[in-house]
This record gives sequence, C-alpha cells and structure tokens, in this order.
Amino acid sequence: MVRFRFPLVATAVVLTAAAAGGWVGNRAFARDDRAEQMRTFTAALAAIEANYIEPVESDQLVYSAIGGMLQTLDPHSSFMNPRDYRQLRERQEGRYFGLGITIAVIDGDITVMDLFEGAPAYLKGIRRGDVIARIEGENAKGWTSDDAVKRLRGPRGTTVKISLRRLGYDQLIDLEVPRDQITMPSIPAEFMIGADTGYIRLQDFNETTGDSLDRALRGLKTGGMKRLVLDLRSNPGGALNQATRVSNAFLPQGQLIVYTRGRVPNADQDFHATERSEFTDFPIVVLVNRSSASASEIVAGALQDHDRGLVVGETTFGKALVQSVYRISDDAGLALTTARYYTPSKRLIQRPWDGTFDEYLTFTLREQDPGRPRSASDLRLTDAGRKVYSGGGIEPDRRFDGPVEGFSPSLLGRQLYARQLFASYAERYAAEGDTRIAANGARRLVRRGFGVDDTMLADFRRFIQAAPRLRVTDEAFEKDAGFLRAMVKYDIDRALFGMTEARRNLIAVDPQAQFALSTFPDAVALLGLRNGKGIKADRP
Repeated sequence: MVRFRFPLVATAVVLTAAAAGGWVGNRAFARDDRAEQMRTFTAALAAIEANYIEPVESDQLVYSAIGGMLQTLDPHSSFMNPRDYRQLRERQEGRYFGLGITIAVIDGDITVMDLFEGAPAYLKGIRRGDVIARIEGENAKGWTSDDAVKRLRGPRGTTVKISLRRLGYDQLIDLEVPRDQITMPSIPAEFMIGADTGYIRLQDFNETTGDSLDRALRGLKTGGMKRLVLDLRSNPGGALNQATRVSNAFLPQGQLIVYTRGRVPNADQDFHATERSEFTDFPIVVLVNRSSASASEIVAGALQDHDRGLVVGETTFGKALVQSVYRISDDAGLALTTARYYTPSKRLIQRPWDGTFDEYLTFTLREQDPGRPRSASDLRLTDAGRKVYSGGGIEPDRRFDGPVEGFSPSLLGRQLYARQLFASYAERYAAEGDTRIAANGARRLVRRGFGVDDTMLADFRRFIQAAPRLRVTDEAFEKDAGFLRAMVKYDIDRALFGMTEARRNLIAVDPQAQFALSTFPDAVALLGLRNGKGIKADRP
C-alpha cells in the first residue's frame, strides 16, 4: 500500500542512514554519532572509487548501499533508482505521454511485451512480441530499455518513426506512430454475464481507479446488472485513497473501511465511507487468489467484515504495510514502511516473515493449507457475527483453488504461463479483416469466436516442444489440456480482439470463476443476514 510524501531529504542524511543500516542493523544512534558514520561511509566510497580493479560509478554504489540497508527492515521497504521511481509515479498517476506499450530487452532486442488498448501503438497494429528494430532510423539492437523509452516518448501530438521485426515477415515493417496521453487502465474488462450478472476485472489501484469503477458500475447497471462479480485476482494493490474509494462504492456512508497505525505524524488514521452510493444493495461475489495483495485486501476485508460481499477463491497474500514514498533527490525515491493497516473487525492482514524473507516472498508458489491451525487470539467477528481471522491474509468465505487464471495446472502448464509461451504462440495468428498491418501469408487467419480444436492444440504442442529447457510428456500435456486450450484462446483473443473479448471467453471456462458464479445464493443469503441484523453505518 503506497502513500506519497515529497519532502526533499538531503542526500547526506540518506548516506548516513545507509552507513548506520549497513553496520549496526536496527540500533538507535545518538545524533552526534552521525557525522562520524558519514565520514566512515564517505571514506569507504572514496576507497572503492580509487582502488577497485575496475572503474565503478559512485551513484550505483550509493544506491546499492541504501538498498542493502532497507533489506534489513521488512520485505516492502525499498529504494527506487530514477527509472524505478519514474515508473512508480506513472503507475500511481495512471497516465503518461507516449505510444502505449510496455517493452523489455530480450536477447538484445527491444521487444513489445504488452499494449494498452486504444493507444496509438494498438491502433497502428503493433503486437506483443514485435521487435522494435529501428527508432528514427537508428539500429536499436543492444539498447537498454531506458534508451528506447527516451526516444519513444515525447510531447503529445508528435510522431516517432519505428521499424518492426515480426514473425512471418521477411522485411521490416515501417510505421510512423503518433504520441498521445496514455491512460493505464486499472479496469481492463467489464461486461455482463447473462442477463443480470455484471463482471468487473480490477487489476490494480491507480489514481484513475475510482472514476473508472464508477463508470463501469453505471454502464453495467444500465445494461441490467442486478448482481456483481468483482474480480481482484492477482491485483497487487496500489494507492490507499483508491482502495477506500472502491470500498465506498459498495458500503453505506459512514462505515469504517480501514484504519492505519504507526509512529510517524498522521500515521494513525481511520478511513470511512464518506459518500452516499447507489450500489450498496445488490449481492456481490469478490474473487481473490494468493496474489491479491495490499489494496485488494483492504477492499475484500472491508466487504467481508461488513458482510457486504461473499469472498471466494484462495487466501490472499497478506500484505498490510503502508509505504510512504519520499523523494530523496530530484530523480530517486524511497518507499518506507510507516504504518500497518487493519480491517474494520480489527484484523491485521499482514503475514509474519522470516529473517531472509524467503518464505514470505515465495508464498504464491506454494499450495495453501485450508486446515492450518488458527490461534484463538486471532479470532474476530464480522458485523453479523461470522468468524474471520487475523494475521495471515483474507481467508475466503468459499474456497476454490485456482492460482493461474482460475486453473490449477501442473508444472508444465505453469512453466508455459510463466515463460509467456501462450503469448508467443499467438504471434502466429492474425484476425480476418484486420487492415492495420497487411496480413502476411505466413500468418494464420482466425475470426472472432474461433475455437481451439485438436488440430490447433497439436500445432501448439509442436511449437512448445521447440522451446529450450522444457520437457513435454503425453501425460502432462493431456492433464493440462483444458488449461492449454483456454490459454491459447485467451492470448490469441487478447492480441487480436481485445481484453474484453479475451476475458469474457476465459470466464466461461475458468473453473474458479464458474464456482464463484454458483455461490450467488450464498451472497444473497449474506445480504439478507446483513440486512436482517439491521447493520447500519459506523459513526465517523
């Protein structure tokens, strides 16, 4: 959970703190000792710069020292170099000026990893997997992602000339792409499932989330929504004020959403629903998994504690620390844990961590134990008297495991997903009638609503068998067949027909989502229990 603060802290103070953290851990130092610590750190820095076997950049040494200090505190306090700090600000603000793509360097190539629908790059026909071979006529081979970003971004209304290398094309594809304001969507898909069920996928919390949710809810209500699936799976969190806005959309005015406690000024705050909402009376199923964290857990916890929504899926990640972001130079930032947050029933959602953070950080890779013992001291009660527990994520009201897009694939399926081989395979296809970039004979044409038949699935197997360090057996392939079909279709749909089409088709076969839809009678009963108890707003 991120809260922004922007005092300009002198670099010398940060260096002093780095020295203290590096040598004596968490001991408290008197103010008079700091000058000596600063001299020690500066002397070490000078010795390294003058005598190390190879030239080193002092800013990288300082960045590493600060990072090492923060790693002794908790899993989430962190230092952000200029690039990371800029990216954090963009994610929080939810907008920037550019083409609307995410890139990464793969084997020295500037490779398109993702696109925002409706952005200039998407409208021009750029695809995931495309390699940006030239920018403004210059060979981009060997560039860093920062090098490329600096050339691709620019003032709104200007253009940039790029040349793409794409599978199935013998020649580079030359494009001139306009730059525009890019809004990073926190809600990539919302649609109706049947006549009366709304579905909203909320993938993160940035400064546009509250407004986006309001538009989505109003649109679905106009379309006949009488109940809602709020999908928070794999949502890592984001801005605290947006978590409260999302919760406020479903809770009566005055009810407590979350409260924070810490030791810095203004750390102790209670956050209530401050606005009246028209969306407080229909049944809600909240979908979560082991990768739902932070702001996602605030929303799920508030709706569960007030018996407003039925939480379905897996136990969430368990991250309940507030990071305040301090700007420590013109370009770099520090995310420092300054408070813990608690749900309305006084639950601390933060999981404990081991000294190296290994167990904590690998939580999502391990199978969950729904029968794990609980301490009586962790027991809490919802408004209607239902039992919930503190100290380890939000536990679902109805459990259904499905860590990978609602499925529980074998090792093979998880490897294919992690290595993005479904997305790579989707590069072989083009949509019938798509004239953004002329179709090439080497590409296979599909139309909206296509199915993944046995022939396509066999072709996908031949494709993945060529991947390095991947063992594909008949048994593993057959075991994951349902998951493989779903993900092949999802990534082709996403590339060619958009996220709404892709998510709609995936939900239809997603076991976890289908189970969630079957629990609406429980959600209706929960709403009746809540209303029957005469639960009213808390006093602010």
